[in-house]
This record gives sequence, C-alpha cells and structure tokens, in this order.
Amino acid sequence: MSETYDAIVLGAGAAGLFCARVAGLRGKRVLVLDHAEKPGKKILISGGGRCNFTNIDTLPERYLSNNKHFAKSALSRFTPRDFLDLVEAHGIAWHEKTLGQLFCDGRATQIVDMLLEECARGDVTIHCGDAIAGVEHGEAGYTVRFGARVAQAPALVVATGGPSIPKMGATGFAYDLARQFGLKVVQPRPALVPLTLPAEETLFRELSGVATEVVASCGKAAFREAALFTHRGLSGPAILQISSYWQRGDTVFIDFLPDREGGWLTAAKRARPRAALRTVLGEALPDRLAEALAARLELTGEMGNLSDKALNAAEARLARWSFVPDGSEGFAKAEVTSGGIDTAGLSSKTMEARKVPGFYAIGEAVDVTGWLGGYNFQWAWASGFAAGEAL
Repeated sequence: MSETYDAIVLGAGAAGLFCARVAGLRGKRVLVLDHAEKPGKKILISGGGRCNFTNIDTLPERYLSNNKHFAKSALSRFTPRDFLDLVEAHGIAWHEKTLGQLFCDGRATQIVDMLLEECARGDVTIHCGDAIAGVEHGEAGYTVRFGARVAQAPALVVATGGPSIPKMGATGFAYDLARQFGLKVVQPRPALVPLTLPAEETLFRELSGVATEVVASCGKAAFREAALFTHRGLSGPAILQISSYWQRGDTVFIDFLPDREGGWLTAAKRARPRAALRTVLGEALPDRLAEALAARLELTGEMGNLSDKALNAAEARLARWSFVPDGSEGFAKAEVTSGGIDTAGLSSKTMEARKVPGFYAIGEAVDVTGWLGGYNFQWAWASGFAAGEAL
C-alpha cells in the first residue's frame, strides 16, 4: 500500500526544507525524504558552525549560470530581508560579519530547528535514514520507493544538491534523476574550492599557513579578500571566490598590495635608500611572504642601489603576480557545485520542468551558483519559495 501526498521533496537540506515549509503552510500534504540520518547536515557545518544564512547584498549578477538571467525572478520574490524576518520571528540573534554576510550569534542548529518548527506548523512529514530505491512517473504521478515503503504524489521536488563534500553523503543523484526524465545537465565541477599549484611553485608552498589581504582576479572577475597559502596551493576567501570563474589553463593574478599607488617603491627608495626590499615589503606583508616575494624578484642589497626601472618592474609584478593552477582540491573540499540541472529546461518562476509536469528542481541541484558568503543559502530559500508557492 502506497502513501499519498500532494508533493514529495527529495532532500532535507536548506532548499528542500524551505520548499516543504512553504507548501505545507499553504495546506499541501508534503513528504520530505533524505538518506542522511538527520535533516540539515550541511546547514550545521556552514559558516564555521554558525550558518552564514544569507547575504544582504544579494544581486542576481553575483550568481553563475549558463543563463545569467534565470535567478532574477526567484531572488526578487524572496529576498534576504524576507528570510531575516523569519529568523527574527524565531528570536534568533544574528550579526553581520563582513561584506553583507549574516551569521547566527549562536549555532547553526538554530536555523535547522527553525526550519523543522516551520515544517511542523505545516504538518510536513520528514523521513530520514533510507536511500531512494527508485522513482517512477505514471498516471498516478510520481512513485518513490524508500526503504520498505512507497509514496505517491502528483509533484516531485529534487533538492538533493550536488556532489560537493561527499563525506557528508553528497552525490550526483539529482543529475541522474534529471537525465532519467529527459532534462539536460550542465557539466558539474567543484566551486568555491582551493586551487592547487604545480611543483615548480615550491617556494610558495613553504608559506603554508600564511594569509594576507589581496585582490585576486581571473578574466573579468576580481575579489578583494584574504588569500591563504597552503601546502598544496592557494586558498582563502579571495581564492575560493575566483575558483568559481577559473577554468583549467587559466591564469590567476594576485595584487599583493592593492592599497599602494603607482611609484611607491621608488618613493620608498628615496625615503630609505639603505633599506632592503625585503624590509620594505615586510612593513605591509607577513614577514615570510615578504621574504619569499623579494627572493623571487631577485632584487638584493640596499634600495638605493636598485634602479628605478627595476623597482617599477617589481612594483608591476607585485600588483599582478601570476599563478597558473594545475587543478583544484576537488569536490571533497568544494563548498558548492557549479553546473547542474540545466535551467533551459526549467521555469524561472516556478522551478518546474517545462516538458515534465510536476517535476521541480531547486537549490544547488540547479545550474545556479552563488558567490561565497551566504549567497547560496539565499538561492536555496528563494528557489525553495518559488517551488513551494507553485506546488
């Protein structure tokens, strides 16, 4: 005997729970399924355990997709302020950390608890701990087999995310399901991920653990935040951001001293001719980094003995130091997945598949990827809201 619902949501993460909450409060009978033992596992580890639940500076152009306009509709109809109203209604204290990023003052469990309370208000049924054994579509709608049970509904919402952070149980299930129902998938790849450097960059690998504020750029994209040297290459917020735009073979440029105006090294030479370049750099950069950069520039001795031409060339290189990563640390270290279910087959207003009635896709499963800093959560809420309103 199968159980019947108005909608079955696959995935008890941010997008799935929020979609179920919206539909449930509209009187829909909703079942949420997840193979994990508990709901909201990725929410719990986000933001260092404090959940960077949105970004007040959310704009559609801060999302990557094959269709750069797709996210506009959903983001305009459910804003960061809308989610913040819900957070405040539940008495959850929050703070802005930097660059519009909003975090809980307490723990990320508060956001999960809030979502579960909201789902309970809408009489949403949540079942965790059983893998999906099969999904079929027929006259009775969608039939989902999980564990020893079977459920049916006229609507199916895919909110199982992408393969980033596989140790949390993440898989490419959403893509397999999309293909099963005739939807195309944009090639998934790791995003918001550390980049690795080739062996010849050993000097910088010795800087593992050193961080400094930079401007990292790749193509037309540029981000000013901290960069961190690791034993494998480059990380830190600036690098994670740029990784979403980086393709194999691309060069990443780093401006190590973004606040310095042109001619600052020759000015330093005239002010302190007996100082060494390493010393001058060390006044603005971590000592180990200053030493490594000076060694690479091969300008030794006192500044007063260095030509203006050499110093100007060094200044130009420091403002546009090039790295050619040989890869990334992959899905294991990626915060999100770029690519996913092709938006060309979905309605931007409802998230429903254009040619498969009752099939919806939301959140990270879709080819919409936000910047670092709460943008991907806001897409989860907004896309979940759009589908929940449409069910």
